[in-house]
Amino acid sequence: MFIQTEATPNPATLKFLPGKVVMEKGTADFRNAGEAEASPLASRLFAVPGVTGVYFGYDFITVTKESGEWQHLKPAILGSIMEHFMSGQPVMGGGTSTAEAFDEEGEFYDEGDETIVATIKELLETRVRPAVAQDGGDITFKGFKDGTVYLNMKGACSGCPSSTATLKHGVHNLLRHFVPEVQSVEAL
Repeated sequence: MFIQTEATPNPATLKFLPGKVVMEKGTADFRNAGEAEASPLASRLFAVPGVTGVYFGYDFITVTKESGEWQHLKPAILGSIMEHFMSGQPVMGGGTSTAEAFDEEGEFYDEGDETIVATIKELLETRVRPAVAQDGGDITFKGFKDGTVYLNMKGACSGCPSSTATLKHGVHNLLRHFVPEVQSVEAL
């Protein structure tokens, strides 16, 4: 099994491409070992000292470190990913992770703004998320209130130094261009 690695704009996060589908549907974001119990793969990765975040996309895994050098952590992370896929275990356990449950609920907006929200979601889905996924992250819609769009930054985007620029310049300008009602964009 050959696993590729790619740097991300976030120096504390690396993207791993196992050459297999990781999450057939949706994504999963784990910020601690307790949340990772919902996933055998995330649990293995959190067992590596220094790992503080794990994110699963369709065909990639991003791992965030708190300390240590990538040259020391990468072999253990690669070994954990390889062991997992060779074991035949599922990526996610039987239950829904708290990360997935949070993704599916908690959106907020006024009923009168449904058309605006639908346009925002379509723009995020077709133009923003594919670009951000290339960097090992994800941006999801959380709400729209009083002209402000609230987004959730995940994976490599979470805590990335350039995520503010991506959000304020790229996403904000795109949404304002197509949806004049958008006045600002904020990360939750």
